[in-house]
Amino acid sequence: MGGKMTEEKTAGKQEGPGIVPVSEEAENLARLRWSHVAKPLNSLGLLEEAVIRVAGIQRQEKICIDKKALIIMCADNGVVEEGVTQTGQEVTAVVTENFTKGLSCACMMAEQAGVRVIPVDIGVASDLDRCGNRCPLVRKKISYGTRNMLKEPAMTRQETKRAIGTGIDLVRELKEQGYHLLAVGEMGIGNTTTSSAVASVLLGIESSRLTGRGAGLSGQGLARKKKVIEDAVAFHKPDREDAIDVLSKVGGLDLAGLAGVCLGGAIYHIPVVLDGVITAAAALAACSLCKETAGYLIASHVSAEPAGQMILDRLGLKAPIQGGMCLGEGTGAMAFIPMLSMAVDIYLHMSTFDDIRVEEYKVFEQ
Repeated sequence: MGGKMTEEKTAGKQEGPGIVPVSEEAENLARLRWSHVAKPLNSLGLLEEAVIRVAGIQRQEKICIDKKALIIMCADNGVVEEGVTQTGQEVTAVVTENFTKGLSCACMMAEQAGVRVIPVDIGVASDLDRCGNRCPLVRKKISYGTRNMLKEPAMTRQETKRAIGTGIDLVRELKEQGYHLLAVGEMGIGNTTTSSAVASVLLGIESSRLTGRGAGLSGQGLARKKKVIEDAVAFHKPDREDAIDVLSKVGGLDLAGLAGVCLGGAIYHIPVVLDGVITAAAALAACSLCKETAGYLIASHVSAEPAGQMILDRLGLKAPIQGGMCLGEGTGAMAFIPMLSMAVDIYLHMSTFDDIRVEEYKVFEQ
């Protein structure tokens, strides 16, 4: 992994600094800080690990996640014409416009979590002329949806690189605006099909084992979806060692844009909180381009889709929430961020054992 990232470094308009590992020194200092906080050792579990990871990413013991944003990549997928979804392609546009009005599940959850919602039209198959102003739409359309991957590559290689670059550039802009933490979500009818295809190639696992019902397919519909993915992968034979090839042949504009956000987080040292299986598949592609990207990612929950846990395992990530969620849009990430914020507050402000003059807990062999 990582060879193609050197060749086609960031695929964006602006090349950022190279991707380097997170700071082990900052992580160790954060781990030491947790050991002094006046509570039982490791008692907040994966929340403590998430705080330690943020410290490593931000390269400082005193972390900050005050300014947060949810980037929702919105795009259509040509494979929908193969009957792999319960709803029609027009739903992508409707939900994307609802994002701009603050009316979606993700928007309502983000408001509670203190997170700015940034919907991005990277490839919706309409002009989106009914948008609101509550969460202004970022217009970065590369094409009006992708092509049908069962018949031809979903995108050209150049379109894929442009989508990745769009995600990277957006992170750069948010870094310049002072954002400390980013979460990712998506909207695109058919994107559980594309994410299952991408994941099956990159994981080297049969697509039938990874593919779920998405937004509620019948048994017959699920069988059709599995067959379409299997046939598309067999037809294109994407190169597992080249994530751009995989994304362009059986992926989508939303997945490529999200992969760019993950890479951008690694380039500009901003933690990226993943949502469900679709954002995880995009992260898997990003890590295939540069393995160090994994250190800049935080899992929020385990998707109910079959591929959810498999992808997180490959990325080396553990998710604090196992709630059977599969809505997408960034909703799982929005459920997690208040938990992370509480953990950060404890980490930064709770008394130490020394403050209260109590002997610290000791670590014993198990």
